[in-house]
Parts: sequence; C-alpha cells; structure tokens
Amino acid sequence: MPPDTASRAPQFRDFDNLGGTVDRVTQPALTTLTDDERLFRASVYEFADRDIRPLVRQMDDEAKMPRTLIDRLFELGVMGIEIPDEFGGSGGTFFHAVLAVETLSQVDPSIGVLVDVHNTLVINALLRWSSDQQKRAHLARLAQGTVGAYALSEAGSGSDAFALTTRAAARGDGYVLDGRKLWITNGNEADLFIVFATINPEAGYRGITAFLVDRDTPGFTIGKKEDKLGIRASSTCELIFEDCVVAGDRVLGDVGKGYKVAIETLNEGRIGIGAQMIGIAQGALDHAVRYTKDRKQFGNTIASFQGVQFQLARAATEVAAARLLVYNAARLRDAGQPFLQEAAMCKLFASEVAERVASLAVNLFGGNGFVKDYPVEKLFRDAKIGQIYEGTSNLQLQTIAKQLLS
Repeated sequence: MPPDTASRAPQFRDFDNLGGTVDRVTQPALTTLTDDERLFRASVYEFADRDIRPLVRQMDDEAKMPRTLIDRLFELGVMGIEIPDEFGGSGGTFFHAVLAVETLSQVDPSIGVLVDVHNTLVINALLRWSSDQQKRAHLARLAQGTVGAYALSEAGSGSDAFALTTRAAARGDGYVLDGRKLWITNGNEADLFIVFATINPEAGYRGITAFLVDRDTPGFTIGKKEDKLGIRASSTCELIFEDCVVAGDRVLGDVGKGYKVAIETLNEGRIGIGAQMIGIAQGALDHAVRYTKDRKQFGNTIASFQGVQFQLARAATEVAAARLLVYNAARLRDAGQPFLQEAAMCKLFASEVAERVASLAVNLFGGNGFVKDYPVEKLFRDAKIGQIYEGTSNLQLQTIAKQLLS
C-alpha cells in the first residue's frame, strides 16, 4: 500500500487471530435506549393503551378529540418535552419527542400528530428563535395547557411553501395581517399560532416573517375544518386574517427571516412525521401478527402458511429499517450534527413503509380488514398523509438528490 494511503487505512489488531484479543469499540445500536428513554416510552405506551385506545373509533367517527384527553397529555408531560424545567416543561431531548410520537401513533396517529406539531414545530421554533421575553411569555403556556399550531401553507403555496400571499403591513409599532392559511394541523385545538406572512412580496422569500398570534386576536378567525380521509380526529383547518393587528414584539426571529425559521423547523418536523409513520407501521404489524396467529383457514392458523410468514417477515424488516433511519436522524439532531439529508430520507422511507405495511395488514385480515369493526382499515387511511404533509415524497427526493450532487 502506498505510504500516503497507508496512514488512512483502518487499523485492526489481531483481526485474523481468532484466538487472540480483538480490540472492540463499544457503541450501542441506534435502537438501544437508555433507562430513561425506556421508562419514558413505557409510560407513554401505558397511557396510550389505557386512555386513548378505547376512544380511537369514536374520535375517528366524530372527527374530534376530547379536550379532556388533551389535558391528560399535558399532565403526562408529552406536550412540553423539550421545554426546560424552569418553564414547567420536561427538560427532555428531541429524541424523547420522537419516541412519544412513535409510541402514541401505534395506537392513534391523530394523537401522534397533535403531539408532533406541538413539539417538533411550535416548541422547537420558539426554543431556537424566540427572544428571552417571548420564551418567558409563551413556553410555560405551551407546557401547561396551550396547544400550538404552525401556519405556513396556503392555497397557492403547498409544495412551493414560500409563494405566500398572506400580507403583513407595518402599522405603528406592529403589523396588520391579511390573508388565509389552509391545511393547518391543530387549528381547532390551538390557542397559539406561528403564522408566516410576507412584509414585501417583491423581495420573495426574503420578505417572509414569522409572527406569534393568539387565537383570540381580533381579526383572526378559524375557518373551515377539512373532512379528511385519515387522521380524522386531528383537526385540519383554514385560518382567516382580516385586518388582524399584532404587536411588534410578536415577531418570531428577525423581520424578513421567516423563511429560515420555516426551513430549519420543518427539517426537524420531518423526523417527527417519520416517527408517526413507524408508529403506524408497527401498530399495523402488531395487529397483523396477532390476527394471523388466531385466524384459522383450512384447519390451520394462517400464520402457519409460508406465504403469510414471508410477508410478515418482509414487513418487519422494513419497519426495522425505517426505525433505524428515523432514530439516526433524531440522534444526529440531538448531537448537533447535520441531519438535512437524513431527515428527508427517514420521512420518505417511513411514509412508504407505513402505507405498505398497513395495506398488508388489511389484506391479511381479509374481509375483516375492510370494515371499521377492526383497527387496520383506519391505520391504512391514516398512513396516506405521510407522503403528503411537511413536504411531499417528491420534495424529499429532491432534497436528497441535491445533497448527493452538491
């Protein structure tokens, strides 16, 4: 080996001497959880199984989640996971938030996305971009009972997120907002909204500014609630701003830098959606395994048929691979390392796996899989949104390709 490459070659001691001592690097697997993380996940699942599961069918039928259930989420501590103790939060990590979203979504992805948007978008944006005064004013609220929402999308700015028409005109010491937002998750439940508007349309994305807007602000109303295919208990609403006056101290971050708030927060949010999708996939797989071990055809359980076994094995492999992508992206984020490509990859793959595994579960349930008396048809409907919101699959592919080719 030439001298200039020899120094860079990996060094192994006694690699070929199986009887000798081999130096090993002891590093846990990505899916190895700390004691704290295991206890946290277990407590979240216990809550979801006990308090959420009995309500899933009713919430889906009524397209609404009870406020009493949301209040219990706050009591559990999953609505302020990364908020520091001094503001009444749990003082946890981003990875804790990912575990909560995944675990809740195994039971009901509608609850999972409520917690996801509140934590990975709203709270993370405030933790990173808000002033000290804004932290004092809003973080305690978000930890103790106020649901947050993130208002970026508009009728003409879905994938083209920065083609905004909502205007913010300077007036005195504040701004006046006029315009409409569409497809806003938590619209019915939220009392605090991060709203993106442009102060100068001619400046393009450089005119976009983020504002903190309370639900009871004059000139702000909640419009139509969408009637959706899946995650029906999670509200998705239109927001209407008509001569809505907000004070100057309600600007989040710098004026004209709202695009930076949006981009960097959405990168984290995509990991949260990846977590929601692996929760859906794991929930569907769990149901399929249990059902195939009980259901008999031709005198045997259908789990005894090799064709079914192979389908379940492939599904379990895909769920495990998706979880590795999601956990890796979350660990990178907590370590302060770049994670843009990893976030796009985990959302892309996990959303595809969720759809495939949920579809397989419906197939394995047979006719029962197609009726609402059994749980898998709902998970199949819930899975579809993963390839659409917080950046479509094509946008994730574009992001990955850009990183590869740069």
